[in-house]
Amino acid sequence: MRSSSNVFLAIAGLSSSAAFAPVLGSRGAVKTKTLWSAAATFPRRDVSTTYQLQSASTAKSSTSIGASMPSLSKHCDDDLPLARDAMKFIDSSPDPFHVVETAVDQLKEVGFVEWKDDEEIKNGGKYYFTRNKSTLVAFSVGEGYKPGNGLKIIGSHTDSPNLKVKPYSKRTTAKNGGASGAIQLGVECYGGGLWHTWFDRDLGISGRVFVNDEEKGKIQQKLIKIDRPILRIPNLAIHLQTAKEREAFAVNKEDDLSPILAMAVKDSLTGGSTDDDSTKDEWQKKQEPILLEMLAAELGVETEDIVDFELNLFDVQIASLGGLHSEFVHSARLDNLASCFLSLRGLIDHVKSGGVQDDEDISMIAMFDHEEVGSSSATGAGSPIIGEAVKRINHALGAGADSPILYDRAIQRSLVLSVDQAHAVHPNYASKHEKNHGPVMNGGMVIKRNANQRYATNGVTGLIIRQLAKNAGLPPIQEFVVRNDCGCGSTIGPVISTATGMRAIDMGCPQLSMHSIRETMGVKDFSHGLALFRAFFNDFSAIDSMIEE
Repeated sequence: MRSSSNVFLAIAGLSSSAAFAPVLGSRGAVKTKTLWSAAATFPRRDVSTTYQLQSASTAKSSTSIGASMPSLSKHCDDDLPLARDAMKFIDSSPDPFHVVETAVDQLKEVGFVEWKDDEEIKNGGKYYFTRNKSTLVAFSVGEGYKPGNGLKIIGSHTDSPNLKVKPYSKRTTAKNGGASGAIQLGVECYGGGLWHTWFDRDLGISGRVFVNDEEKGKIQQKLIKIDRPILRIPNLAIHLQTAKEREAFAVNKEDDLSPILAMAVKDSLTGGSTDDDSTKDEWQKKQEPILLEMLAAELGVETEDIVDFELNLFDVQIASLGGLHSEFVHSARLDNLASCFLSLRGLIDHVKSGGVQDDEDISMIAMFDHEEVGSSSATGAGSPIIGEAVKRINHALGAGADSPILYDRAIQRSLVLSVDQAHAVHPNYASKHEKNHGPVMNGGMVIKRNANQRYATNGVTGLIIRQLAKNAGLPPIQEFVVRNDCGCGSTIGPVISTATGMRAIDMGCPQLSMHSIRETMGVKDFSHGLALFRAFFNDFSAIDSMIEE
């Protein structure tokens, strides 16, 4: 059927040439044949094979164009292994619970142990603890650490905008699915997503499920990740929309975002319904039966033993390399799992390189939940988690009666890198950036500043980071400031500073399409970020001591 080619231009308010101009590469357009990734012809679930194929395809493409043309990925070759590790981390982590689980697994591999409230710690030790299975704090204690010394903290967040299954998941009351014959789930918007990007995507489901174990007399928490396209939010066909509706493309978050789970074919196939609500408790009666059946089958438990869940939807398309030179990573949840990955790798590298032996401070990472909804929760950056951790560490290392004084001293000697993704200049919307403060992808890390304290950066903290980057031989740090006629976002930096009194700086890697279901950042910026975090753990105290108080 025919339809207009300019249906959704109103989304951007631009002409087709401006709104749909593709980003081919960071060095501009190159006239050549289309380069197809071999990975596209293989099933998506074989993740390791896909990453290998992407690498092979990149290498092969340079010879298919002509012997005189240099390797298309040559300037990114050194950065690709780290980028692929980041892609695997993100694909393994569709929700905060899986982020923490994936990070803990990596920490354990290098000797980190879980720290319980009543356990001692010692110099040279490596520890972690979690809250609600969705927030993680991990740290190493320098061999030369004394109570009152500072903490070098990299903070990030584990959550991203998504659609969460409502507490009562049943949306379709009619057993035959109503007029459409479709069974849908009730979902709730979490955070400020670009919800139009969730249409026509292959969606899986993940999170945690609470299961009653009668034998042990316990309620178990089981993580679940179904990375098959079991859900979908279809667009309405263009022929069923008026011109005014097409122009507006307004998404009603309650009515338009309910995903289809299945067709109501059970009754027609079996000759009648076999559901018996009389044996279910009130909570189960309000759940979509086939959702519970699917969860039970995946977890190997009985349906009636499922007593609650926290589930969210995610795009099952795995992360991929993109751009003519493989200089981009396209993925879901780059905001902010790219920062989680880099902070985790930075701490692990610090430990593996022997940095703990020469350290007189504590090197810490903190991955908080609920940043996308304001951080005001028991597991968010606004909670007492960091402040309590400092007190507990000082006490465990023998601060004793001087604990309050040493706590205050430690706070003043500490610095928090609040690391959250930054806005790169979009080539189709360059006017949205302040003209002298426009970060570019693959151009290095970005410091965020705001005179009205929407970001925590000040002159001292910005200077420290610029000097760290300079000493490490990194590209000059980029700066981001919003236009005076635009609103400014915020993140965990001001929240942590307010809660603890610690100095902080807001910074991150530049990216495009923030809060889309699929985002883009530069391959080289993974390397830039990791190098800066290594330098932070190794050299912060020396640079900080050079600045006059």
